[in-house]
Amino acid sequence: MTFRRFAFNNVMRNKRMYAAYFLSSAFAVMVFFVYAIFAFHPALGGDALRSEVATGLHFAEGIIYVFSFFFVLYSMSAFLKRRKKEFGLLMLHGMTSLQLRMMVFLENVIIGVLATLAGIGLGLIGAKGILLGAENMLGLEETLAFYLPVYAIGLTLAAFVVLFVVISLLTVVILRSSRLIDLLKGGSRPRPEPRASKLLSVLAALLLMVGYSVALSVKGMAVVAALIPVTLVVIVGTYFLFTQLSVFLIGAAKRNRPFFWRRTNLLLFSDLAYRMKDNARTFFMVAIVSTVAFSAIGTLVGFKAMFTGQLVESNPFAYSLRVYEGEDPTGRQVARQLDYMQEVLEREGIAYDRYAIALPSFNTEQGQLTVVRASDYNAMARAAGQTQVEPEGDNVAVVLPVSDTMQEIRAPRSSFTLEDGSRLQVQRVVTSSAVSYFEAYAVAADDWTGWSREPIRTQYYYVYDTPEHRGSAAAGAAMRAYWEEHSDGDTYLFAQAYQLQQMNQGYGAVLFVGLFIGAVFFVASGSFLYFRLYTDLDEDKAKFTAIRKLGLEDRELSRVLTWQLVLLFFLPIGVALVHGAVALTSLQRMFNYSLVRESALVLGAFFLVQTLYFVLIRWRYIRQVREEMRA
Repeated sequence: MTFRRFAFNNVMRNKRMYAAYFLSSAFAVMVFFVYAIFAFHPALGGDALRSEVATGLHFAEGIIYVFSFFFVLYSMSAFLKRRKKEFGLLMLHGMTSLQLRMMVFLENVIIGVLATLAGIGLGLIGAKGILLGAENMLGLEETLAFYLPVYAIGLTLAAFVVLFVVISLLTVVILRSSRLIDLLKGGSRPRPEPRASKLLSVLAALLLMVGYSVALSVKGMAVVAALIPVTLVVIVGTYFLFTQLSVFLIGAAKRNRPFFWRRTNLLLFSDLAYRMKDNARTFFMVAIVSTVAFSAIGTLVGFKAMFTGQLVESNPFAYSLRVYEGEDPTGRQVARQLDYMQEVLEREGIAYDRYAIALPSFNTEQGQLTVVRASDYNAMARAAGQTQVEPEGDNVAVVLPVSDTMQEIRAPRSSFTLEDGSRLQVQRVVTSSAVSYFEAYAVAADDWTGWSREPIRTQYYYVYDTPEHRGSAAAGAAMRAYWEEHSDGDTYLFAQAYQLQQMNQGYGAVLFVGLFIGAVFFVASGSFLYFRLYTDLDEDKAKFTAIRKLGLEDRELSRVLTWQLVLLFFLPIGVALVHGAVALTSLQRMFNYSLVRESALVLGAFFLVQTLYFVLIRWRYIRQVREEMRA
């Protein structure tokens, strides 16, 4: 039997031992490959938005490739740790150090090639399902059809062959420094008690407090300027939180004798410091990756909710037609458009109320002043459920449009002086989108003397209010098609349901990419914890089997293991949830728009998924430990 055959048989005959490493590698390949399928999709090469989506996917591929490198490297390190005794026995039976390194190199290459092929196969199977799921979940009309991803397969094969070869070479370097006695002892050598630096522990707390304080105090575009420094400060603080502060707090708890000697705390905390030190880098990586997932998904969901909410808030009526250049409503073009809108609504069976107002503009010393009769405005404000006004005489009530989150509305003047010297005094200021969503309008009383003057121009505004619903997207599409064919640029047609549909279609692909990236990162972080947990399974089985002989009960075993798993699963995710909540709050302050509901929905969903994952893993883990103890 050749040496290559020996390495191949070693892999095939130890499937159970190699399963975790193989599955983690195949998972990393599958994630990268699915992204590549989307990035090279022919449908993402058309308009600017879809091209940006494809560019974003390629960028995400780069991030995932770097992440996959560390993920596979970590899985390989955990895998080698479990095989130290096996390597020691092989060397004891005559295998040279060079042969051992060559065997591990060949095994890694074999596993890498098989994992790459398995990941591509799983990606091909799952890609169509993901596309269909995205279509149904996001309500996309234009589907991303399945195709033969030749470029994606080629890129994935090349990228991961290189990755596994590099990791295999790193494995050779790691094993070269191992002595026979160290391999034979494996993980049974006594380790010194972990110690933490008090200075670095205090620094961790200070960095996190400073980062949070700055993130929660800045507003507007200052959030963008603070993004990079705050992110770096929080990342460094998070690293010291897990490597130093957590160990320091565990040591403080152990020094509290009444607490340490209570029930099973002795058993839990005596081992916890070692676990925290061993898992610190894993916890750090999981916390940062999960924070990226929370922030990415929360941001995209928040953006969609913000833009959708602003669209509805700024345009309360189902259908509207604005005439800019003052064409009289009896004008042929406007009359045809209004007749067609009415015809479509009647054909669709949509009940409506129609309102029409004139908006004349006059020159003043302060600039142009656009006014509207109070009675006309109040009729539309009443239909829209917004504030009404009652100006008297030559007083006006300034109606400000609903503020755009990206733009501050300028404060209105307290008075206006017309060309003939007469003055209009501002009596009241209200915010409303019943008439305007671009600029401030002054509302004059019906008995204002200025109505007899000749305006410099007059705009007209026609709305169709459908009280029972927001209208029909099909009706809006028909109106828009007619308007685009016959408009000369002096009018603007708005159909709320149609605009919402178009917005959902436009943001659908972007939102899908963001959701997919976030979900993958979250699943990857959970896989990190899963493989790290099962690395310690054999050690836990041996430890609790020995302790059971001293009288440990099943109920006490469950309590100790449950608390260990709670810390393993929820400490990094808890830190990520706090990071994500701060990031989304900062985003909310940047746009001056409440994202509390969206943030709570995203973070709550992730917490629920993590809880379900924890319940499943806890049940399996405790069952395996108990089976070993009873054997």
